[in-house]
Amino acid sequence: MDSNLVKGYLLGLQGRIVDSLASLDGTPFRRDEWLRPEGGGGISRLVEEGNLFERGGVNFSHVTGKQLPPSASAHRPELAGRAWEAMGMSLVLHPRNPYVPTTHMNVRMFVATKEGEAPVFWFGGGMDMTPYYPFAEDARHFHRSCKAALDPFGADYYPRFKKWCDEYFYLKHRQEPRGIGGVFFDDLADNSFEHSFALMQSVGDHFLDAYLPIVLRRKDIAYGERERDFQAYRRGRYVEFNLVFDRGTLFGLQSGGRTESILMSMPPIVKWRYDWRPEPGSPEAELYSDFLVARDWV
Repeated sequence: MDSNLVKGYLLGLQGRIVDSLASLDGTPFRRDEWLRPEGGGGISRLVEEGNLFERGGVNFSHVTGKQLPPSASAHRPELAGRAWEAMGMSLVLHPRNPYVPTTHMNVRMFVATKEGEAPVFWFGGGMDMTPYYPFAEDARHFHRSCKAALDPFGADYYPRFKKWCDEYFYLKHRQEPRGIGGVFFDDLADNSFEHSFALMQSVGDHFLDAYLPIVLRRKDIAYGERERDFQAYRRGRYVEFNLVFDRGTLFGLQSGGRTESILMSMPPIVKWRYDWRPEPGSPEAELYSDFLVARDWV
C-alpha cells in the first residue's frame, strides 16, 4: 500500500478536471490552499459566476486525525477509535443553464491504523447526475460511461454500485431520488490494494467523458424565468440531501474540516415552496414521473 501513489493520482485528476472545466467556461478557477490545525490540508479550486457554471468546486484534501469520526466508522464499528488518514478529490458543478444538469463526483481513500496491527485501507467514491429537465439520451450516456468505468473489473460492479447509488442518493423524508443516479461505492478493499486503487482511478478518469458531452449538448439551449425558477426549487433537494444525509459532509464537519470547502458544494441560488406540484403534462412533471425513479438506463 502506497499512499503517495494515491495522493499523486488525486492531485493530477484535480488538475486535469479543472483545466478542462476552465477551458469550457472561459473563466479561471480560484486556487485556495489551506491547512488543517489537527493535521493535513488541501487545495480548493472554485469558480463562481462563470459563463457556464454559476458555481463549481473541485477540491483535494489530505487530512489526518487521532480518532475516526462517527460518520467514517458507522459501517466499520470495529475500527472506531483508531487513528486515521483520509485523502480524496471531490467536485460539485452547478451550471447556470437549467438544461445542463448538476453533477457530483468524488474518489477517496481512508487508512485506519492501530499500534501493533497492519493498517486497514478502503476506497470509496462515485459520480451521479441531477438534471432539472429530462433528456433520456443524457441519462443513458451518463450511465453507460459509469458502466464502462467498472466493467473491466468485473461484470457485477456496475449493477451493484448503481443500486448502491440509487439507495444512497435518496431523500427518505421526500421519498424521492436526488437525481438519475450513477454509481456509488464505499468500504472497497477487493482482491488487493492495486485492484481497488485501479477501480477508483477508472471512476475518476471516466468523469469528463460522462459529463462534458451532455454539457456541450445543452449549454446553448434558450431558457427563461420559468426554467430558472424550477431549477432553484429542485436545487433545494440538493441542499436537503447534503445537510441531512451526506456522509462526506458529515465527515468533513465532524472531523474539523474547512467549512468553506465543505459547503461550497451548495448551490448559490435556491428556493423552497410549500407543497408545490408540477403542472400535469409539463416537462417538470415528466422529470418526476419518468426520471426521478430507479430504472435501468443501459
